[in-house]
Amino acid sequence: MLSDLITSLSANPYFGAGAGLIGIGTALAVFRRTSQYGLIFFRRQFMITLEVPNNDISYSWLLQWISHQLRDSSRHLSARTTLIKNDDPSSRIQASYTFVPSVGTHYFRYQGKFIKVERTREQMINSGVPFESVQLTAFGQDRQIYIDMLEKARDSALLANEGKTLVYIPTINEWRLFGQPRRKRPLNSVILDKGILENLINDVDHFLANPHWYIDRGIPYRRGYLLHGPPGSGKTSAIMALAGHFDLSISTLNLSQGTMTDDRLQQLLSNVPEESIILLEDIDAATVGRHYEKEDAIRFQGMKPLTLSGLLNSLDGVISTEGRIIFMTTNYIDRLDPALIRPGRVDFKQYIGPLTADQTERMLIRFYPHLTRDEMNEFLKQIEQLTDNYSKPLSAAQLQGFFMHNKESIKHVFENIQQLYGS
Repeated sequence: MLSDLITSLSANPYFGAGAGLIGIGTALAVFRRTSQYGLIFFRRQFMITLEVPNNDISYSWLLQWISHQLRDSSRHLSARTTLIKNDDPSSRIQASYTFVPSVGTHYFRYQGKFIKVERTREQMINSGVPFESVQLTAFGQDRQIYIDMLEKARDSALLANEGKTLVYIPTINEWRLFGQPRRKRPLNSVILDKGILENLINDVDHFLANPHWYIDRGIPYRRGYLLHGPPGSGKTSAIMALAGHFDLSISTLNLSQGTMTDDRLQQLLSNVPEESIILLEDIDAATVGRHYEKEDAIRFQGMKPLTLSGLLNSLDGVISTEGRIIFMTTNYIDRLDPALIRPGRVDFKQYIGPLTADQTERMLIRFYPHLTRDEMNEFLKQIEQLTDNYSKPLSAAQLQGFFMHNKESIKHVFENIQQLYGS
């Protein structure tokens, strides 16, 4: 039958003139288009797809979780190298390697279903930072399967970061994890003057535990803190310890960057990671209304620098978000504009000053727990004489550095005590 049809068509003058070939081409084109529409219809009706871009917080969680599902089957991997320092000070830094699915297509089985994974990467022209995404495709219409995956990916990531503090820094208008999660800083490792750390803990605890107290009274649910005092007094250390104590991450912002503008600051503060302390260190160096040098003006041409008005609106204006904690630090509170630290923007001000006798004693006990009372009194006496002679108070950072340099024994401490002032 087929041979007769072919013979008949070849003998047909119209077919031989090209009309038949046009018809076959048209039929094939219609068939191809119909197949495409049919495939699209099939995917929409019988398959479900999830895309997760790399600017979503769950992207890294999901990618790491997928790598565990593919650990035995995938042959196309990307390496991620991290450097790890053990708690033992004598140990060397070691490299740890993890593998994630490379750009391309992968498959794994989950809950009895085959899951197709497509990881793509595109080069961004403006920022130069590649845009990546992961697309998951599975048979069915129940999106619960993806919710389960994301929940497991999140739980796995939280378990891996348990007992650690995450630090985020901004990119263009997003946040990304900076380095590796850090071990939580114990509260007892931060030795401030009596009552300071306790007051901070109580205030943060009340804020976190009573959101409805603010809502019922129509007060914006946000809290601002200002820690001020001389360098090395323990301001940043106290914030790190508070973050660890309350299981919060830290999102740190450098307002003195040449690329920081009003719009960028507002965008960053509007999408800070959840359960995170916003840290504005050295707020006096924010260079609000700063003047650029000539080369800076060329480099940042077209950018409007951060203004005081933009900073204030970002902190507590109409566009400011709620449920956030902001810590500011400064060595020079007198340089700050009164509008920046008025109540409502800064609710809790705490001065952290030079080293006191009580701090000195507690630090001495912490570094040399077997110290006798006589040795302690002698050390405190010598410290008092030194500060009187130099008319310059010590900082906690100075004393800690001195103890670390003379950690072998208390004998070295007494022999080298003049080193505290560099002599």
